[in-house]
Amino acid sequence: METADVVVIGAGIIGAACAEALSASGMRVLVVDRGAPAGGTTAGGEGNVLLSDKAPGPELDLAVASRRLWPELIESLRAELGDEIARVEWEPKGGLVVATENDARGPLAILAEAQRRAGVQATAVDAATAREMEPHLTEHVAAAVHYPEDAQLQPVLAATAMLAAVRSRGGDVRGWSEAHGLVVVNGKVAGVRVGEGTIACGAVVNACGPWAGHFGAAAGAPVEVLPRRGMVLVTAPLPHVVSRKVYAADYVAAVASSDVDLQVSAVVESTATGTVLIGSSRQRVGFDEALQVEVLRRLARSAVKLFPVLAGVPVMRAYGGFRPYTPDHLPVIGEDPRFRGLWHASGHEGAGIGLAPATGRLLADLMYGRAPVVDPTRFRVDRPAVIAEVRT
Repeated sequence: METADVVVIGAGIIGAACAEALSASGMRVLVVDRGAPAGGTTAGGEGNVLLSDKAPGPELDLAVASRRLWPELIESLRAELGDEIARVEWEPKGGLVVATENDARGPLAILAEAQRRAGVQATAVDAATAREMEPHLTEHVAAAVHYPEDAQLQPVLAATAMLAAVRSRGGDVRGWSEAHGLVVVNGKVAGVRVGEGTIACGAVVNACGPWAGHFGAAAGAPVEVLPRRGMVLVTAPLPHVVSRKVYAADYVAAVASSDVDLQVSAVVESTATGTVLIGSSRQRVGFDEALQVEVLRRLARSAVKLFPVLAGVPVMRAYGGFRPYTPDHLPVIGEDPRFRGLWHASGHEGAGIGLAPATGRLLADLMYGRAPVVDPTRFRVDRPAVIAEVRT
């Protein structure tokens, strides 16, 4: 029977970060994925590494730790694997949050002040300064806040680099291999069923992203992780239009909302190839992949409102993805109380790229009994929002 120290289920950015951190700690790691590695939610992401969209609390703490760890991790991967494999298009370009309506000024200022007290660099700028920073920005700027620590990378390249490190340390990564249950002996994980076979292991990490709820149910340890769909438009390559990640102030409210109905808020940024990415939408439609033209129209209209220069620019393609959503908007990171050796790392919704390094480090810290990189309490698996059995 095939063996590994730990099997990580899910080869997206979170699974890759967990596998990298565990293999760096000395474990022999096998990563399996139901599809192509880095081909699911990660491939549908914009590559955001953001502090600006998070209110003070446990998620911001995890984001701050990750923002510190990303450059360190990239340098470590470059030293281990070489520049070509570790090329992830890291851009610490900063972000600009813009209120285009007067009634959004107050909430934006309150959030920025709270973030500053939490240690985030957040500088209020007037309309003239905002337009100096982004000359193509709308003239209708009521207020703006600059976040110099916001960054961007290419998520597929980042996940691929971390998985390459796992392989270089003696582990393995397998696509098109679906895990569908655990082998449990005396309440402890002894293996995982993958395809027609079984892999013996001492620990399993459920890092299945939007499918984490499905695997949890198959394993006999259901968790409340649900899919929430998002769409992104990609323009044809353009001359330089946007320097930073720029988004409307109502984006923060959309991120925190639990509404089932469609929500659209303008998020605009350029890429290294000259294309412009236009988001963001959030919609709870299960795993329905049908293209909804109205969503794309609303994305385009919201972007033009923020950057009028984009009117008439050709759209090269549109893509969507399913983000792993939890009812309390916090990731699930830690060991399952129902089976020793079953660990979870999911529920990051649209923030997985930015939260990945600290998630991997936290999981490894907990597994090894080390001092955790951040307080793990609010991410526990046995909280009412995640496990039905403990709800009151």
